[in-house]
Amino acid sequence: MQKVLLLENIHPLARDLFLKDGFQVDTLKGALTEDELIAKLPGYDVLGIRSKTYLTKKVFEAAKSVSTVGCFCVGTNQVDLKAAREAGVVVFNAPFSNTRSVAEMVLAEIVMLSRKLGTRNNEMHQGVWNKSSAQCYEVRGKTLGIVGYGNIGTQVSYLAEAFGMRVIFYDIVSKLPLGNAKPMSTLEEVLNGSDFVTLHVPATENTRNMIGETELAQMKEGACLINASRGDVVDIPALEAAIRSKKLGGCALDVYPEEPENNMKGYPSPLMGVENVILTPHIGGATEEAQVNIGREVASTLIRFVQTGSTLRSVNFPQIDVPLDRNNTRLTNVHQNVKGVLKDINRILSEYGANIQAQSLHTDRELGYLIVDLNQPITEDLIQSIQQLKAAIRTRRVS
Repeated sequence: MQKVLLLENIHPLARDLFLKDGFQVDTLKGALTEDELIAKLPGYDVLGIRSKTYLTKKVFEAAKSVSTVGCFCVGTNQVDLKAAREAGVVVFNAPFSNTRSVAEMVLAEIVMLSRKLGTRNNEMHQGVWNKSSAQCYEVRGKTLGIVGYGNIGTQVSYLAEAFGMRVIFYDIVSKLPLGNAKPMSTLEEVLNGSDFVTLHVPATENTRNMIGETELAQMKEGACLINASRGDVVDIPALEAAIRSKKLGGCALDVYPEEPENNMKGYPSPLMGVENVILTPHIGGATEEAQVNIGREVASTLIRFVQTGSTLRSVNFPQIDVPLDRNNTRLTNVHQNVKGVLKDINRILSEYGANIQAQSLHTDRELGYLIVDLNQPITEDLIQSIQQLKAAIRTRRVS
């Protein structure tokens, strides 16, 4: 029986799906440290995490039994994907499931910033009645600049046009615009021409502090910035200076350079108490609908991998999705992409008298992933013989 460990309060639907398919499931509410993971993971085949559990090279080297990891979230920057590949561990995520939740929050924040609703709300909670239309505007007819036109960026684009906004966007990869959205050739063009700028980029070396003092200076006077992507994309001291100097009319932050692992009181931010600044604790995708969708999407993908060897939608492996014929047995092999590996594996299969029904091999520059269907039982001796090949990383019986 395959054993699954789910951390960080992953939605119960995921556990139920695993149980329905005969898996043994253990759950923990919080994240685990590197040392705790190293001690806990032996014996588990599948690991499910969210954004606060960090999977390092040391963890993968110690967790020999883990064949796949599911990130029940959009990002995978908490996982050393290179180390996972080297250990033969397939990593999946949920790139689409919380798209609508994040997009709706961004549109809500655009309206809130345009009408200064956050400030008015705080004043009313303090007993201050401040009815004023000064510097409060409709969003209809305003220009929204989207930086990063991926799954979330395009959904924001669609909703913004429904609000009557003009949409321009910038992405390092050429993207087909939705509706009347217009692509810009540079980030500067988006910053210069937008009343609101919203960021939807991954955490990479290229995006670290991509919005700093220079970029903020390129924005229109009184424009607003929204970041619901990654915390290190914006230089916070530079943003604070732009807000306090009134260069920008406001901002909304849902992500931060450093975030606590658990809920807490006393979390510091230099933007606390600043007028027309909305601060939320990384809740862009935190809706019941999104968590249900994420639980279903990732659990289903992990189950499919365990039961068929499918790596479809993995973030670190060559992708294969071959229908499983229940009349056959299946093994998978992860190996270094060097010459002669398939020849050596087929030689071993021939020596064992195995009749190959089908084979599928996909490779990238460094890694090869092989699925083999046989018409006879797969013995442990056969698996070990293949695993002893110099280039072999992981060999597994699927059925």
